[in-house]
Amino acid sequence: MIAGLKLSHVITGGIAVLVGYTSSVAIIFQAIDLLGATQAQANSWMLALGLGMGISGLILSLLYRMPILTAWSTPGAALLVISLDGVAMDEAIGAFLLCGALLTLTGLTGWFGKLSNLIPEPIANAMLAGILFSFGLGVFSSMEDNLPLTALMCLTYLMGKRWFPRYNIPTVLLAGILFCWTSGAFHSQETIEFSIAQPEFIMPSFSLPVLISIGVPLFIVTMTSQNMPGVVALKSAGYVPPTSASMTVTGLITLLFAPFGGYTFNLAAITAAICAGPEADEDPQTRYKAAIMAGIFYCIVGLLGATIISLFLIAPKALVITIAGLALLNTIGNSLSSALTQPDNREAALVTFMTTVSGISFLGIGAPFWALLFGAATSIALSNDEKPGKLVTEKS
Repeated sequence: MIAGLKLSHVITGGIAVLVGYTSSVAIIFQAIDLLGATQAQANSWMLALGLGMGISGLILSLLYRMPILTAWSTPGAALLVISLDGVAMDEAIGAFLLCGALLTLTGLTGWFGKLSNLIPEPIANAMLAGILFSFGLGVFSSMEDNLPLTALMCLTYLMGKRWFPRYNIPTVLLAGILFCWTSGAFHSQETIEFSIAQPEFIMPSFSLPVLISIGVPLFIVTMTSQNMPGVVALKSAGYVPPTSASMTVTGLITLLFAPFGGYTFNLAAITAAICAGPEADEDPQTRYKAAIMAGIFYCIVGLLGATIISLFLIAPKALVITIAGLALLNTIGNSLSSALTQPDNREAALVTFMTTVSGISFLGIGAPFWALLFGAATSIALSNDEKPGKLVTEKS
């Protein structure tokens, strides 16, 4: 038993895992299907991804006492969906290994940590707010899908903020589950398979065209669209993340699990924001225990493979979207407030925020990277001549 473990740690860690899986597991299934994987190989992929996220998150959270969560690369999965058609499974594994090697090299050289320190705090907070903004909007769009469920969860949230803030989010989740149970909103037509996933090793092969067209782009989108927001999420919560160590750990874990389907691992942003928020614990020094619980849950989900995935799929979409949005409201509000506090950087922060929310993508690179680029360019263009070094010396 973890010393000082609270119910809020367990619930918050569970919510993070719920959000992490349901937000993009369908994309993973598409990538697996494109490779023509057998059922055993598909189960091995889910085992590798669950254990990879769980083990890497546990290592970093326990070692640095911070709520450091890791995740599979969702943009990377989307890249695989559009790139894997006609690619052999063993060649894809070779590309995954290249991505893991590049991630490890990035961590060992330490250049990513130095680069992340150059981002001004308002721009970093604006990017985080933009990343999480769609989750907040999801609460209201869910009203069209299931108004009674969403309304009940929102009402419970408001009551909880007033009378029992410490257990607010767990109570909202419980209210949503009870409503779905009593109203029959769970998808009963989904079949639940009870089995333990088994690892299946796939011998990699290396094809230069596949390495260039999949391995290198997978590394780029993981760094720009996942690791950068992950660093920002922790910094915005008041932590100083060990960026180089995080890159090294996730890179090595990718190398270890790639032959079994763990295509890449990186710092999490959205789920990390859930565990790094006040709902996890009032004391920032002990919020890492929520990340530890998330790591344990990830390992369990990976081991149970198809069983847990089918359980996730029976939950109504409105339940998952609403609980994620409500759990992130505090973080969204704090990030927006911090982003707009400094008048000198307000325009740059707005440009960063709006670019992130737009969801644009150029050259296969997602909006968070371009948001940082456009925000930094705006900050430089509008900076006072007598303070030319402000952008490069200010640290978040």
